[in-house]
Amino acid sequence: MYSKGERGVKRVGAFNSSLLSKWCWRMLVDKEGLWYRVLKARYGEEGGRLKEGGRAGSASWRSICSLREGVGEGIANWFNINTRRVVGDGRRTLFWHDIWVGEVPLKFKFLHIFDLSIHKECSVEKMRRMLGAVDGRERLWRRRLLAWEEESVQECSMLLLNIVLQDTVEDTWRWCLDPIHGYSVRGAYRFLTTLDDLADRSQVIDA
Repeated sequence: MYSKGERGVKRVGAFNSSLLSKWCWRMLVDKEGLWYRVLKARYGEEGGRLKEGGRAGSASWRSICSLREGVGEGIANWFNINTRRVVGDGRRTLFWHDIWVGEVPLKFKFLHIFDLSIHKECSVEKMRRMLGAVDGRERLWRRRLLAWEEESVQECSMLLLNIVLQDTVEDTWRWCLDPIHGYSVRGAYRFLTTLDDLADRSQVIDA
């Protein structure tokens, strides 16, 4: 069980994580902003995400990137767990990298096929067109696929068939803790401190 001092430190950590996560959220919803373009020019972008930049990144920037990758307060990867890509026209949703169907990015669910893919940064809309084309599908991969690999591709194709693209609706991001208003520091802090309280109770019961 935590002492009052330990609990206070954890609450401060949760608050700091909530503040930093606001920037993680902005990196998703405000990619047209000048600040994002400046960071993109400095650190680069891969898989729709700004790179950490290694030693070139400031301590604050590395902290934001670490939190985005699941390091920090609360359960591992808590920020990504609470974000979802809502597909509209499919033009801004990355087929392999974004969580737009299921619970994990498809690059992890179909790791082998992702490794063979030539178009790792393509959108849902573009992948749907390419997989649906009668000719040229073999140009999607670095080599000719084996029979079992073709089965994995067919599974990917089925996911796309279950999605209805809407030409007049842009893709958006949803914050699962508050789907209507989106991310807030208060909501994230409440989520993280609730996890801490549950962990405290579990320790008391175990003792």
